[in-house]
Amino acid sequence: MKSYRKELWFNTPNRRDYLNITRQVQDALNESKIQEGMILVNAMHITASVFINDDESGLHNDFEVWLEKLAPEKPYNQYHHNGYEDNADAHLKRQIMGREVCVAITEGKLDLGPWEQIFYGEFDGKRRKRVLIKIIGE
Repeated sequence: MKSYRKELWFNTPNRRDYLNITRQVQDALNESKIQEGMILVNAMHITASVFINDDESGLHNDFEVWLEKLAPEKPYNQYHHNGYEDNADAHLKRQIMGREVCVAITEGKLDLGPWEQIFYGEFDGKRRKRVLIKIIGE
């Protein structure tokens, strides 16, 4: 059994962004030369997320509206966490959207459903953050 590790780094210009990282994950899989196994992709920051969904701009807007209803950014003083930073809402949004995804690898490809894509969700951007890719298999 082989393993492979790679980091992706992001610095989004906006506080919140959704980036399709499927191509970068497949590129890492290609570099690993692993044909059968599992791939873990996880955000290494508590205010960012990795998740699987459809790459459709209307849906991304719906995520934004829905998450803002559940954990509104403002007023900042509604959160006990906000003191040193004003990002309590980002922590809550990350809990909702999840930390990581695990995808099967079949014949050297990500074994995703027809519309599934891997996304990096940023909820407290404008700073450098990383995503870990860990691949295990043959």
